Amino acid sequence: MIRTLTTAVILALTGQAGLAACADHEGMCETASGGYHIELPNAENPPLLVFLHGYGGSAKGVLKNRNMVEPLLARGYAVMAPDGSEHYGRKSWNFFPGWDGRDETAFLTEAVQDASDRFGVDADRVVLGGFSAGAFMVYYLACASPDTFSAYVPVSGGFWRPQPESCEGPVRMFHTHGWTDNVVPLEGRILRGGMFHQGDIFAGLEIWRVANECVDTKPSGFSVSGQFMRRYWSRCSDGSMLELALFPGGHTVPKGWADMMVDWYEGLPGG
Repeated sequence: MIRTLTTAVILALTGQAGLAACADHEGMCETASGGYHIELPNAENPPLLVFLHGYGGSAKGVLKNRNMVEPLLARGYAVMAPDGSEHYGRKSWNFFPGWDGRDETAFLTEAVQDASDRFGVDADRVVLGGFSAGAFMVYYLACASPDTFSAYVPVSGGFWRPQPESCEGPVRMFHTHGWTDNVVPLEGRILRGGMFHQGDIFAGLEIWRVANECVDTKPSGFSVSGQFMRRYWSRCSDGSMLELALFPGGHTVPKGWADMMVDWYEGLPGG
């Protein structure tokens, strides 16, 4: 605890983020199962966004997306970028049930606890996000163990076929997707000559509505935030929330996503 408080005080006094040991773009914070990079805001006990890179990406690459990272830091959120494990010669995530490899839920839980011990991030206010393959991981972790993190914010990814028959609930999820995404299309696509098949995003939303015990399939409401067209389902079980935001672009984390996501999260009960 003394170490954590000292880190927070140093950050507050210097007016800079990322000064603690391994909290920079070069040094990796090592844990028993892997490693992560992290940037810290000028605040004590901050909430945390854990954001998973896409297939072939890296933790360092996530933090280079300053359009995402800087708004989060400005709003008092720490940003963690874990490193994936190797799949088919490139870094990705062991998300599909039955695959051999690292237990990613155990690794991510371990990384968050490590960041809480080292830097004082609030382990009770952790949002798990990810892009593309990182979003696949978010979907499957939330499906199997929705209580692991306080909310889930995937971008441009969902389930693969065969999709799960059911998921645990309730879940608090904010899904963002590009209307013209051709890498992970809204309808899914076939990969490696039929070896893999990305699932339909709208079919995945139906699974979440069932998990959340929503009383109707139609959205509870609609809104527009800048370029984002949004629809949500709130007439569901206590502790749940499901929202979809579409934007006119392709396979990317869009500008404005960070602030929109924080507004959504902080608007949740207990957010």
